[in-house]
Amino acid sequence: MTKRTAPSRSTALDSPYGLTAGVAEESGAGSADQLSTAPADDNGAPAFGVISWLRWFWRQLTSMRIALILLFLLALASVPGSLLPQRGTDPAKVDQYKSNNETFGPVAEALGLFNVYSSIWFSAIYLLLFISLIGCILPRSWQFIGQLRARPPAAPRRLQRLPAYATWRTDAEPEQVREAARVLLKQQHYRVHTHDEAVACEKGYLREAGNLVFHVALIVMLVAFATGQLWRSEGGKLVVEGDGFSNTRTQYDDFKSGTLFDPDSLPPFGFTLNEFEGTYERTGPQKGTPRTFEARVSYWEGADGAPRRTTITVNNPLEVSGSKVYLLGHGYAPIVTVRDGKGDIAFQGPVPFLPKDSNVTSAGVIKVPSYRDRNGKESDLGFQGLFVPTFAGTGSGSMFSQFPALDYPVMALTAYRGDLGLDSGLPQSVYQLNSKNMKQFTNPDGGKFRQMIRPGETLTLPDGAGSLTFDGIKEWATFQVSSKPGNGTVLVGAVAALLGLSASLFIQRRRIWVRATPDTDGSTVVELGGLGRNEWPRLPEELAGLATALRPQAPPRPMPPQDTNHPADADTAEGARA
Repeated sequence: MTKRTAPSRSTALDSPYGLTAGVAEESGAGSADQLSTAPADDNGAPAFGVISWLRWFWRQLTSMRIALILLFLLALASVPGSLLPQRGTDPAKVDQYKSNNETFGPVAEALGLFNVYSSIWFSAIYLLLFISLIGCILPRSWQFIGQLRARPPAAPRRLQRLPAYATWRTDAEPEQVREAARVLLKQQHYRVHTHDEAVACEKGYLREAGNLVFHVALIVMLVAFATGQLWRSEGGKLVVEGDGFSNTRTQYDDFKSGTLFDPDSLPPFGFTLNEFEGTYERTGPQKGTPRTFEARVSYWEGADGAPRRTTITVNNPLEVSGSKVYLLGHGYAPIVTVRDGKGDIAFQGPVPFLPKDSNVTSAGVIKVPSYRDRNGKESDLGFQGLFVPTFAGTGSGSMFSQFPALDYPVMALTAYRGDLGLDSGLPQSVYQLNSKNMKQFTNPDGGKFRQMIRPGETLTLPDGAGSLTFDGIKEWATFQVSSKPGNGTVLVGAVAALLGLSASLFIQRRRIWVRATPDTDGSTVVELGGLGRNEWPRLPEELAGLATALRPQAPPRPMPPQDTNHPADADTAEGARA
C-alpha cells in the first residue's frame, strides 16, 4: 500500500480545497463557488450606468470586508457611551461634566457623545451593519441549501494528483470493495454517492452551517438590542424604611422609557421596604468600606397577590413580573416633628438626606408649607440641613463624618421663613430649598440662626416661631426598576454566535473518493484520494485511517513486479518517488 501527500503548489488558491485549476476542470471536483457560499468579492470599478453603480455598491456593502469594518466601527462608536456620562442615564452628571470641561463639553454635545446610542451616526452604523448581514446571509443560505441537496461530485480521473492519496492491490472484487467503502463511509457520517467505478463522499458541511449560524446570531442580537431600546423602561425610586412602592408611573422619582413603550403597560406589582441593613469595615486600611447592603422587602405580584418576603442585595436583584428591581444606594432619613408657633404639629415624619461623600455626610431639606407663627399668621417654613452619622467635628465652617455607620449622629439646621414657591405651578425638587423669597431666622444678637442637635433633642426657633424635634433616624434605599425585553434573546444569540464561530473555525470540509477498478492480472486496484479545504493538515491522517479500516474487506496482495508501461503502476511509482 502506498500513501503520499502532494507538495504544495503555487496555484492552490484557485480552489478552496487546495486543488489546482487544471485538476478541478479535469475532474469535475467542483469550483470555488461549489465549495464555499461566500459571495464573490468584486473589487473592480463598475461600468457606467445607475444600475451598475447600485449593483457595485450592494456587492461592497454585503461583502465580508465591509461587514467587519462596520462591526469594528460599531464597537468603536460604543466607547464614548462607556467613558462619558449619558443624558438618558444621568443628565445631572452630563451637566456637571460640561461645566467642568468648558472646551470639550460643547464639542461633545454637538457630536452627540452624550447621547451615543440614540445619535444619528450610531444608528447609521447599526442599520448599515444590519443590512450588510442580511444581504450577505440570504444568498449564502440559498446556495448552502443547494449544496446540501447536491450529490458529491464524481471522482477525478487522476486521484494521485490530489493532496492526499493511497493505493494498493487486492484480490477482492471491485463491487465488494466499493460496497465496503460505502458502508464504512456511511458509518463515519459522510454523505456518500456511487459514481460508476468510484464512491464519492463529502463531510464537514457544519463548517458553513456554523458560519451562517454565526451571522444569523449577530442579526438576532442586533434585533434584540433594538427591541430592548425601543420597548425598555427604567425608573428610580427612593424608599424609606416602612414605606412602599407600587409600579405605576406616578410612583417613580425619575422614569425613562423607549420610543414605543406604553406607560399603561407597566405590570402590576409592588414592594415594601421592611428594613435596610448596611455593615462596614471597622478597622484596618479599608476602614469604612461597605461590606454588606441588604434590603429586606415584602413584595407582591398582581392586584391580589399575596405578600412574599425576600432580600435584595447589590448583586442579587428582585425579579418580578418580567422586571428587575436593583438595589443602587442607601442613606439616612432623620425623623423630625415640627410644631408651629401655637404648639400644633405642622409636619412629622422621616426626611431623606442625600449623601455627599463615602462617609455618608448628607444634605437635606425640610419643607413645611402653611405654617402659622404664634400670632396665627400663615407662611412657609424651610430648613436647610446637614446630617452626619458619626460626628467628627467641624472644618471649613461645616461639620463632617468620619464613619458611615450611626455611631454618633448629629444634624445641623438653618431655618428660613417666607414663601417656598410651592404654589407657583413650577416643578420643584424635594431635595433643594429655594430661599429666594424667604428670610433666614436670626439670633437675638443679629447673627444667622444655626444649631446642631442630636436624636431626642429639640431646636427652638427664635421669636416663639415654633420648634423642631429630632425624634430618630430611619434608613432609606434607592431602587432601580428595569424592564428590557430582549435580554434573553441576546443571551441566546450570543451563545449561538459562539457555537457557530467554533464550528466554522474547527470543522473542516473535505471530500474523499474511493475507486476500485479491475486490472489485467485479475486483481483489483484500490485508490483513495482526499481533498481538504485550505489544505487541512490532518487530511492524510484521516485518509490513512480510512484505508486501514477498509483493509479487512480489501486485504492488500503483494505488489507485482513494476511495469512502467501500466498507467496505474506508473502513477503509483510516481507517488512513491514523491
